[in-house]
Amino acid sequence: MAQKIDGRLAYADLLRAFATLAVILLHLAGSQMGAVAAGSAAWRTFNLYDGLVRWCVPVFVMLSGMFMLDTKRSLPLTKLLFHNCLRVLVCLLLWSGIYAVASYMLAGGRFSWEGLWQNILSALRGNTHYHLWFLYMILGLYLITPILRAFCDGANRGDFHWFFLLCFLFASLLPTAFRLWPNSTAVIQVWYDRLDIQLVMGYVGYYVAGYYLREFVIGRIAEAVIYVLGVLGAVVTVWGTAALSRQAGRLVDVFYGYFSPNVCAFSVAVVVLFRYVLGVSEERSRRQRLSGVARISFGIYLVHDLFIMLLRFWGITTLTFSPVASVPILTAVVFLCSFAVAWLISKIPFVGRWLT
Repeated sequence: MAQKIDGRLAYADLLRAFATLAVILLHLAGSQMGAVAAGSAAWRTFNLYDGLVRWCVPVFVMLSGMFMLDTKRSLPLTKLLFHNCLRVLVCLLLWSGIYAVASYMLAGGRFSWEGLWQNILSALRGNTHYHLWFLYMILGLYLITPILRAFCDGANRGDFHWFFLLCFLFASLLPTAFRLWPNSTAVIQVWYDRLDIQLVMGYVGYYVAGYYLREFVIGRIAEAVIYVLGVLGAVVTVWGTAALSRQAGRLVDVFYGYFSPNVCAFSVAVVVLFRYVLGVSEERSRRQRLSGVARISFGIYLVHDLFIMLLRFWGITTLTFSPVASVPILTAVVFLCSFAVAWLISKIPFVGRWLT
């Protein structure tokens, strides 16, 4: 049985903490790729860092599925709507306003409550800061959670495998093939469009996979195969992106896509690795720190780009000094600052937990 810390799933807390760090590294590594020539030394460094953390977003979705789809825990529709969905919506609107005002002020403007309100209304219309797209997507998954919980409760292992096969085929493999070979796959694209199997599209596959990887035990042979595919996925993400971009003379991000087969394999392998291989120290203070980071990881995600914006305002980017060092150093700085702010926000009475 998976180890728990104060009732929390230990490997999930560890995974959440690393995924939070990885998404900061992803945003920093990718922020200056367009500013350097494709194939240059700096570009290759950014590509390596960026490619090796592409698993972070799929893993966040799988982590949500681990708990939201857990049929052993009660999740009444009222709780789903007025706690889970409402919390995401409040964060989306408020943080959209904060980022819009911050962008305006860093560009030389002055704060006004009217401006904040207008930007909140803008978020309702779907216009928001780039990294907050994740909240729209999670909100959509939450809305279909009761249906997916019913599926998870009644499905056997074979049902899950068929579901994942359809997800992989229609959401991952075929769309990637269409981008790589648009002319050679025209007939298949016609069938793809006319079949229109929306049920297995989007992030729903990752969401259900999170539940599956927590609920079912994977055999040693299957685990080894997953690791091999994961390593191959990582290699394709980095090397394939470099090869396509070098040929085109610009960034070609086909293999960066969160639904590309290589990122799918890489992401699943990361979750399996954390569950079956990476343990958690038995030393209590370390376990508590790990749990503390995991509890406010949502808040860290929400706030982290404010510090990236501040660094850019002060003229500090991943090109300020060698990218080999700048990406991990600035990632650590942004992570620590974001952790401190998210922790302080979480301590605000009544509303703190809703915002982090």
